[in-house]
Amino acid sequence: MLKVANLTKQFADVRAVDDLSFAVEPGEIYGFLGGNGAGKTTTLRMVLDIIRPTSGTIEVMGSAPDRRASGAIGFLPEERGLYGNMTVIAMNAYYGQHKQMRAGDARAHGMELLERFDLADRAKAKVADLSKGMAQKVQLATALVNRPRLLILDEPFSGLDPVNQGLLEDEILRAAGTGAAVIFSTHVMQHAERLCERILLLRKGRKRFEGTIAEARHEQDIGKAHARVSSMDGSLPTSATNTSCSEARCSSKRRSGKPCAVQASSRSPASTPGASCNDHARQPSPRSLTGSAAAIPDIVAI
Repeated sequence: MLKVANLTKQFADVRAVDDLSFAVEPGEIYGFLGGNGAGKTTTLRMVLDIIRPTSGTIEVMGSAPDRRASGAIGFLPEERGLYGNMTVIAMNAYYGQHKQMRAGDARAHGMELLERFDLADRAKAKVADLSKGMAQKVQLATALVNRPRLLILDEPFSGLDPVNQGLLEDEILRAAGTGAAVIFSTHVMQHAERLCERILLLRKGRKRFEGTIAEARHEQDIGKAHARVSSMDGSLPTSATNTSCSEARCSSKRRSGKPCAVQASSRSPASTPGASCNDHARQPSPRSLTGSAAAIPDIVAI
């Protein structure tokens, strides 16, 4: 669905994206993680043909990026933007028509989304008269109105209250369930853990890690992971940064009152390659996780 190869973007003397490659398959939820200035938004804008790369290639549904293919793409920008003098249903229909839908189809599906988001009674209200939470749901509806095959969400959880965060997560899962490829950028690890099959971690435009949540958990070089955590700009939450590896890995043992094999050892996991708590050898799938504070180990927060 989406293939990026050796992508580079240079702004004067700043290399915002540096030789980046990745691919997202239909039905996959792919997390794009990194601190501020990591290159996440720049990459997504190149995928959307908003800006052009300095070098490298991008394939969207088998072709180079082209705005004429917007009918198959849904995009939720980090900077929200709605026309305050339009009604809610007109706003949805406008975005649908902009994405090559017929006016009647855009209006009908827009209304379906408003009903799903508990906004049907505000369909004829002006956007300017909505609360912030309602406006956020309308913005999400504009990204979904065309039933996209590729859904791109740039920092979609930013500023959302817990209720709307749950709504957004449900819609991401729904879109992937219909076969859409979903890619979203975030700096909050818990969202990626709950939703993503795979994640890509960026720092200063370069790929630092790509793989599944399970692969991230089982990264063996814990010392290197801690070093990479300390080099970040601090914008990524690192639930286990200030605790020992054995404490982070064995929290479930402590809660149950059972001794942990790692904590029983006088040596730390860093000096005992492969040491880990048996409870963590069998992890639930990413979508079944609860997003607790210790849910993602240090390796993910690089």
